[in-house]
Amino acid sequence: MNRDSVETKRGAKSYLRFLPVIVLVLGLVFALSMGWHKYLSLSSLRDYQDELRGLVDAYGVIAVVGFTIIYALATAFSIPGGLILSLTGGFLFGVWVGVVSVLIGATIGATGVFIAARTAFADILRARAGPFMKKMEAGFQKNALSYLLILRLVPLFPFFLVNIVPAFLGVPLRTYVLGTFFGIIPGTIVFISVGSGIGHVLETLDTENPPALSAIIFEPQHILPLIGLIVLASLPVIYKKFKSQKSNKAEDSNEVI
Repeated sequence: MNRDSVETKRGAKSYLRFLPVIVLVLGLVFALSMGWHKYLSLSSLRDYQDELRGLVDAYGVIAVVGFTIIYALATAFSIPGGLILSLTGGFLFGVWVGVVSVLIGATIGATGVFIAARTAFADILRARAGPFMKKMEAGFQKNALSYLLILRLVPLFPFFLVNIVPAFLGVPLRTYVLGTFFGIIPGTIVFISVGSGIGHVLETLDTENPPALSAIIFEPQHILPLIGLIVLASLPVIYKKFKSQKSNKAEDSNEVI
């Protein structure tokens, strides 16, 4: 095999690593061009609730599996409206089935994004990373699971952003999957619980002035438990930093002596 053919194969292999990202981007573009994201709204849920309940009654387990696949694809393609999908899961399937289907779908979809981003860009970003990026990567790797849990628990961070950032910081796949699955459990339970009781909201929904989702979901009884979980997830990181500072002070005092 001559040198040119080897270089050609290396070049082809290099381009192939971008294929998963290209597929995800094309999927998002196709979904947006078809207008599917427009159906992810409270008004659409109200308008089609009878048809959706009919599908669930007719197909049972198949409907649950289909919803889980749709959730995974919507997450992987980063289609806007994941929150409405979660509410829909609770509305159609109830709390426990809704929670399980959303957890599985969201974890699979997020893992697909993570693998695609890591395959395509992680090596490039690491090669060009400055001292700050490398320091951030080292810190994230030491406390990867705690950081992931915090990022997943805090509802302020966009879900799609949390899907890709760990890929650039060298987080192991196993840690990412565990952190994602367990980190989204509290929020998923909240959203599904709200969705299971959203029927009265849909009945009185004003399509011209729909209520803000934050007013429905982020109420004190839902947010306070999440804040407690965030604090618990932060404790290992805080403890390690405190211990590190304490050891540094001890070393400095020894040097002075």
